[in-house]
Amino acid sequence: MIEGRDIRALLRGTSFGDGMLKRMIFPTLIGVIGCGILIWLGTWQLARMDWKAGILAEITAEIIADPVPLPAVVDPSMKYLPVMAEGVIGEGELHVLVSRKQIGAGYLIVAPLTLSDGRRVLLDRGFVEEMAKDAPRPKGAVSVVGNLHWPDDMNSSTPAPDLGRNIWFGRDIPAMAVALGTEPILIVARDSTGEGIEPIPVGIEGIPNDHLQYAITWFSLCLVWFGMTLFLLWRIRTRKV
Repeated sequence: MIEGRDIRALLRGTSFGDGMLKRMIFPTLIGVIGCGILIWLGTWQLARMDWKAGILAEITAEIIADPVPLPAVVDPSMKYLPVMAEGVIGEGELHVLVSRKQIGAGYLIVAPLTLSDGRRVLLDRGFVEEMAKDAPRPKGAVSVVGNLHWPDDMNSSTPAPDLGRNIWFGRDIPAMAVALGTEPILIVARDSTGEGIEPIPVGIEGIPNDHLQYAITWFSLCLVWFGMTLFLLWRIRTRKV
């Protein structure tokens, strides 16, 4: 037979359980919503990764396509277009300071190229090490295969060129065209245009696809959020009334 004190103890236990459950509802809801949002963000980044990979594959296919003669009219929508041109490399090259991994500082050599039809364009011949900045380089008639390019070298923090030492800190196409008396068109050579110059063809290396790292970050935050939610629920469960 249940005595009066046993009934009172049972009622007190039920009240305690109901109160605990009520205190756990809000943290549980916040935990579920937070995890859901973080999982959605991570999944979205994975989808963006696949999308970006497709874009990079399209750009790569465009870069390595068969070259065509340099069009009469050129505009930035033709970025990456493979072209071929014959002409004469002239005097007055410009030196663009760059740094390469495991090699160090050096210069991109940008020279004027006078085409067979009389047009003058800029030619990025490639890379030389720092000590070879002012070394003599082959010039004259050349057959060039490369890609049209409008590089993203310039921003608000890029220093102005040191004209006295002929050092540029980015490939500023309009300014270089004025300096060399050419059209504001840059061809980046795909193959060698002279001994001692290493061609640096246009590629996708400078186009980031960091969406996997972003996805990992969101999923990691989800695990942290989940762990914090469990810890809070455990604290509520073990807290004494």
